[in-house]
Amino acid sequence: MHTDTERCVRAVQSKDARFDGWFFTAVLTTRIYCRPSCPVVPPKVRNMTFYPSAAACQQAGFRACKRCRPDTSPGSPEWNARADSVARAMRLIRDGVVDREGVPGLASRLGYSARQIERQLLAELGAGPLALARAQRAQTARLLIETTTLPLAEVAFAAGFSSVRTFNETVREVFALAPGELRTRAARGPLAPATPGVIALRLPYRAPLNPSNLFGHLAATAVPGIEEWRDGAYRRTLTLPYGHGIVALTPQPDHIACRLSLTDPRDLTQAISRCRWLLDLDADPVAVDSQLRTDPLLAPLVDAGPGRRVPRTVDGAEFAVRAVLGQQVSTAAARTHAARLVTAHGVEVEDPEGGLTHLFPAPQALAGLDPESLALPRTRRTTLTTLVAALADGKLRLGTDTDWERARAELSALPGFGPWPVEVIAMRALGDPDAFLPTDLGIRRAAERLGLPATPAALTARAADWRPWRAYAVQYLWTVDDHPINHLPA
Repeated sequence: MHTDTERCVRAVQSKDARFDGWFFTAVLTTRIYCRPSCPVVPPKVRNMTFYPSAAACQQAGFRACKRCRPDTSPGSPEWNARADSVARAMRLIRDGVVDREGVPGLASRLGYSARQIERQLLAELGAGPLALARAQRAQTARLLIETTTLPLAEVAFAAGFSSVRTFNETVREVFALAPGELRTRAARGPLAPATPGVIALRLPYRAPLNPSNLFGHLAATAVPGIEEWRDGAYRRTLTLPYGHGIVALTPQPDHIACRLSLTDPRDLTQAISRCRWLLDLDADPVAVDSQLRTDPLLAPLVDAGPGRRVPRTVDGAEFAVRAVLGQQVSTAAARTHAARLVTAHGVEVEDPEGGLTHLFPAPQALAGLDPESLALPRTRRTTLTTLVAALADGKLRLGTDTDWERARAELSALPGFGPWPVEVIAMRALGDPDAFLPTDLGIRRAAERLGLPATPAALTARAADWRPWRAYAVQYLWTVDDHPINHLPA
């Protein structure tokens, strides 16, 4: 979008927050870059230039605006709606892969050479993987500086910097303030969280956001031991690269309140990324709802509760296992089956608030389970053990960097995997916004009540008009039934 100058200028002059994260405005006279909704008086058009990423602005010598804090705007929805190499690279960089594995590790995951990835990212984003990772490190550093009391040397390494000197130089260059000055400036605002070891932050999103189906779904399907709904917050345990964590997510009118407790602060970047992915916070609800409203049968559902997101997962392998356990059984039965696996094979953790006891078992921990110990039909046992084996030995990968169509083909080749588990994994684990569930019982009931075609083939043909947002159409169709997944718990 940043190449459409006229459209960008209109968004800046109207301070349209819907475009935050889509592009960034750099001001040639002040050498500052802003988000489109910056509250200051818009600069003259001749002094504006536009970039597709904060990293590109920083690489061009611009520093972040202190008023609108463009480095903290919602992520571009483009990276979650695409499955090409650039979008997959952006999702991996957001997960901290470059910090942990370097550019060669990023390229290896994508199946390209480091030079090819560099060239593709430069062409589309104006910045290479190192610059994009650097921008993310700066954002993480700012978050830790302003919201915790960690010593600045610890902040440097927790944010992913290799040295305190690099940390100081980057923060000063990006924000035009030294780390100590950033902390002093923030101290005049909200106080740091009182609970030791807890990082409190706000997760921004594009309005509107309807929390009912999002948190209702997560709460209704919560597995005891790893998830719970408590005091208006969804809480769960997280398995992370350097350790584990516990997160509490609370919907607020203009943000999601996030409280993180981590065993290793180096996991902060990925923990935030997983929470945003879980709640689909980088979506563009205006674009989605506008497309779905063109269908007269869907329009009333959209108008009744706009801004529905797709509830995703923090771990693709975990969700695949839970999808198999949940086939053709009630929500309560699926939770019971999963809870048994968690108790028998999950790693125990301590929760200061009580309620959460385990991490969901990794595929390697489930690889040796006895099929006879599973209270499932024999065919379902075979499906589960085959899936776990494929995940454990790396033949099947279900992550944010996974090619959607390849994953569908690999899942379909496993015994017992029909259209429903394949598509629900594509929708919630892989994040395909066009995944569709025409065989789902709730969708078929909704179709019958709304006057949509009843057979899967006919319904799929009708749903062609909803593309590329059929996964969001599913969320609206599910609201036709009065199911707990559609309501926030009392």
